[in-house]
Amino acid sequence: MKNYDPYKRTILFFASVINIILMTALFAYAWYHHYADTMYVYQFYRRGHYAIIALYAVILFFFSNMYGGLRIGQLRRIEVMLSQYLSLLLSNIVMYVIISLLAFRFVSPVVLLLMMLAEMVLTTVWNVITIHIYNRIFQPWKILLIYEGEHSAMDLVNKVETRRDKYAIYDAINIDAGMDAIAERIQYFQAVIIGDISAVKRNDMLKYCYANHIRAYVVPKLSDIILMGGDRIHIFDTPFVLSKGYTLSFDQRLMKRTMDLVLAVPTLVLTSWIMLLTAVAIKLTDGGPVLYRQIRCTEGNKEFTIYKFRSMVVDAEKDGVARLAEKEDARITLIGRFIRATRIDELPQLFNIIKGDMSFVGPRPERPEIIAQYMAEMPEFQFRTRVKAGLTGYAQIYGKYNTTPYDKLKLDLFYIENYAFWIDVKLILMTVKTVLTKGATDGVEDGQTTAARENSAAQEVSVEALVKERIREQDE
Repeated sequence: MKNYDPYKRTILFFASVINIILMTALFAYAWYHHYADTMYVYQFYRRGHYAIIALYAVILFFFSNMYGGLRIGQLRRIEVMLSQYLSLLLSNIVMYVIISLLAFRFVSPVVLLLMMLAEMVLTTVWNVITIHIYNRIFQPWKILLIYEGEHSAMDLVNKVETRRDKYAIYDAINIDAGMDAIAERIQYFQAVIIGDISAVKRNDMLKYCYANHIRAYVVPKLSDIILMGGDRIHIFDTPFVLSKGYTLSFDQRLMKRTMDLVLAVPTLVLTSWIMLLTAVAIKLTDGGPVLYRQIRCTEGNKEFTIYKFRSMVVDAEKDGVARLAEKEDARITLIGRFIRATRIDELPQLFNIIKGDMSFVGPRPERPEIIAQYMAEMPEFQFRTRVKAGLTGYAQIYGKYNTTPYDKLKLDLFYIENYAFWIDVKLILMTVKTVLTKGATDGVEDGQTTAARENSAAQEVSVEALVKERIREQDE
């Protein structure tokens, strides 16, 4: 079969462009036949029409790129569709505001709503066709997993299994088998995943893959993430990567604080009616307190009181043991399940942001006792407190509530080391999609007090056996 992989980016680019053109064509029809004649300026000339239509295409492309609506083959089909719908919704809201400003009045949104329904139908059909063709042309990568620890390898297999449409682990081999054995095995696969193995062994393996043109997916270590945010410099003929050892500069802190206040105050006003209704619903449920106060840690391990709407029964931790919410946790009230799923329970943290305890974007604040438990096995966990705690962040966008502490640390450290103002803007916009994504608020497994997963001394099956079992299930 011919290898179309070199043309993948080009094919997906044109597929995305066609989708944008189709949506823009529907907007152009609505503009010419309804909104163009409602402008304050009686007549738009040809270039004016073109400018409005082109602006819609740019806005739609921006949101589609932001939310992943163009990432066919990288995201799941349902995620691509959800991203497209969200992009269309936000694009049309922005265009409605622009059209109303140009008309000097609020125009009727009916035509835009009907147009958006037509866009959703058309983009669904187009994406189903495109994804079907993509999956026929680009088969999942046949991957060899190179691992060291059984437990971490099994966890990685389970994660990759969720994207079998893109990645398929067909075999696994322990790095201790030696380079000769790995080189013999690797020739039957299209790519390898280099798991969380010791740095020296991993570097040798990566150099071998690079020398032999083998695609390698590498699980980074904390030191790798720190270096990603370093400055590339040269001293004469010697290249250096400079890790500065500090976090945000004064101007970055000032800009971040300004954005927090500019966003938090209006958001607090706009959501005040939601918070009022939530407070009444919680009070009517069991008569208990509306707010839940808890000590958390922010920048420099400074403790502060965080505010949340109470989603659990009163005295949920009366035994004195700090624990995270579990899946199907009996302590969560009926109204609590709703406000947790929609993230309404987080709204009172706007007061924390205004006070300066938190920022809109940053690592989620943890409880001091849970931090102590994590740091007993992972001292690097304190790296998360190099910036203010946040309402949302990398770990919330790309992880889940039950993501392991080590993976959360990696995500948060990536944010800290690569901080930029526009990353904050992107993560805030991405939060809208996260709220709509099922599973982002899943609790930890039953019996866990933290997100740390138990290391079982006796594994039921080996990594190789687990991989072969998954392949057999897929074939059936």
